[in-house]
Amino acid sequence: MKTIDNRPPVYYSEYLQLDKILAAQAPESAKEGAEAPDEMLFIIIHQVYELWFKQILHELNYVRSIFQKEKIENSSPDIYNAHHRLKRVQAIIALAVQQMDIIETMTPLDFLDFRDLLRPASGFQSIQFKMVEAALGLQYEARHGKGYYLSQLSESDIARVKEEEGKISLLRLVEQWLERMPFADEKQFWEEISGNSGNFWPLYREAYVNSLTEADMGNLAYFDALFTDPEKYPEGRTLSAKATRSALFIMLYRDYPLLHLPYELLTTILSIDHGLGMWRQRHVNMVRMTIGNRVGTGGSTGADYLKKAADTHYIFKELSDLTSYLLPRQMLPPLPENLKKTLGFCN
Repeated sequence: MKTIDNRPPVYYSEYLQLDKILAAQAPESAKEGAEAPDEMLFIIIHQVYELWFKQILHELNYVRSIFQKEKIENSSPDIYNAHHRLKRVQAIIALAVQQMDIIETMTPLDFLDFRDLLRPASGFQSIQFKMVEAALGLQYEARHGKGYYLSQLSESDIARVKEEEGKISLLRLVEQWLERMPFADEKQFWEEISGNSGNFWPLYREAYVNSLTEADMGNLAYFDALFTDPEKYPEGRTLSAKATRSALFIMLYRDYPLLHLPYELLTTILSIDHGLGMWRQRHVNMVRMTIGNRVGTGGSTGADYLKKAADTHYIFKELSDLTSYLLPRQMLPPLPENLKKTLGFCN
């Protein structure tokens, strides 16, 4: 039987290669002649995670290809498609967190039935998860326990992760995209109402100062370093001064049509980062509940190692911290009329 376009028919199990997938579970306990019932669950849970990591990498590669274009209009299909793909990543990560509910049905005794047979294998050796972190923007220098990180991987897997780390990350691409936004710093928009500075920030600083309580006045020096005095911009930040200013401006004036999608995109990126943080924390709690203070099968300090990694591996923390500098809408400086028209698609 042939299909209309003369292609051979596609059969469900062949298309999904179910013979390979369903034969890919080989419990170590069964090889020892004392099968542990929960090892099948343990294998399948981790295989499903790896499939989702593969899909996340696929989506991130697509999004990065969009942001590598020389020019991206804020109201273009490119921004919509990038946001759509990142929303999918966000949904996958939410499902990964929820999947912890299933593995937590395995009790500590259930796990001990086969745990020692897994050494030195460890979830720490998930190359795809490390590639996801690298694709988002986590660099080797920022990883917790770098020596252990290298010692537990094969040479081929180290090469794969280093190759990913060598590519331009989503963090860097978003930074470059934010740096191209002209609305907060272009004199053509601001020189009529902001005097010689020709930009938005002196006006916003005045409004921000008026919002501070006496206890909060200590924030002003860091505000100035971030937004009003480029020469004092703190060293070691992952985002440039221009990108930081643009991101805050988008958050402040998100209600204008031209900034709707940029704001949603930034919010989704933060949700991905927070979702990964939640997944790491759930992993820590699950490990503590299952093995207590035991050393991990791969030789790490177990829950303690995971906790320190969870606390330090936030990639977009600087975007998240910008909420410290938001003001209520009624306190925002009014925009110049020409900028209102630009952001509102008016002629």
